[in-house]
Amino acid sequence: MFQLFENKKRKEYTLASPATGIIVPLEKVPDPLFSTKMLGEGIAVQPLEGKIYAPADGKIIQVIDTLHAISMITDFGAELIVHVGLDSVKMNGGPFTPHVKNDDTVKRGDLLLTVDLKAIEDAGFQTVTPVIVCNISDYEKFISINEQSVNAGDTILTLIEKKR
Repeated sequence: MFQLFENKKRKEYTLASPATGIIVPLEKVPDPLFSTKMLGEGIAVQPLEGKIYAPADGKIIQVIDTLHAISMITDFGAELIVHVGLDSVKMNGGPFTPHVKNDDTVKRGDLLLTVDLKAIEDAGFQTVTPVIVCNISDYEKFISINEQSVNAGDTILTLIEKKR
């Protein structure tokens, strides 16, 4: 007697770079909240210009009051945080201009924030921008690109869903 096995390939999803810049592996982000992956898995970008874009299609869950971070859920279910700068929360929104609000629907590449990177640096903070997947238990594997230059919209992280 033969038994048929269904060989389903697990779905893969991609996240785009939220900015033009240089890839920074999460482990090298100089903040233990990110480098130890307390918030989740991901990758970071050192932005070279002050425009932050949506890494995927989805819905804005929250524009943080201090405007330094945005949480969203992608159309494929990933719960993301795009966090601009380290300790930039202390700037109370000063260098950030939001282009989205809570409950907005966005497409990959839509402008989320404009940021005065020089103001952040002049205040003594770093501008590195982590993109974090918070619901890591929904995914079996995360594949990030190596350190290199990227343009906003380039794929930087692939998520492979768990077997169901």
